[in-house]
Amino acid sequence: MQDNGKLWCALIPCSDTETWAVPQNCLAEIVTLHTDAEQPPAQLSWRGRSVPVLDMGAEDGSQWLQPSRDAGLVAVFLGLKGEGCEYWGVAIRGQGLKVAPLVPEEMEEVAEGVQEYASAAFMFNGVLCQVPDLDSFQKKVAVKQMVA
Repeated sequence: MQDNGKLWCALIPCSDTETWAVPQNCLAEIVTLHTDAEQPPAQLSWRGRSVPVLDMGAEDGSQWLQPSRDAGLVAVFLGLKGEGCEYWGVAIRGQGLKVAPLVPEEMEEVAEGVQEYASAAFMFNGVLCQVPDLDSFQKKVAVKQMVA
């Protein structure tokens, strides 16, 4: 969604130190999983489908389960047709999940901050945001499913 030069993006915290910035139309849904599990599941049953879930923040100890709600969140992404999985998810860890209008004047490119899986990085309101290569992630997920 774009209006007046603004691109609406979902800012998804994947760990305490990592936030993804993705166009809103790449997301199928943010799913609330009511559970007492400390870690997100490897697979999620969503709308009659089994959706693989990536966890980017398990190693840094960032919190997935929100104890006050007895729930955790997973962002379900729309996959590209013909790439092995229709949908795939990413565990949401940490704080700061939101949809925000990104205006180029409010963003500062940070070329040295780009992670290996991202195509770009920028600062927005004091947060380093990664623009993940969603196609590559989908392919990795599809390969993992074929091997499993």
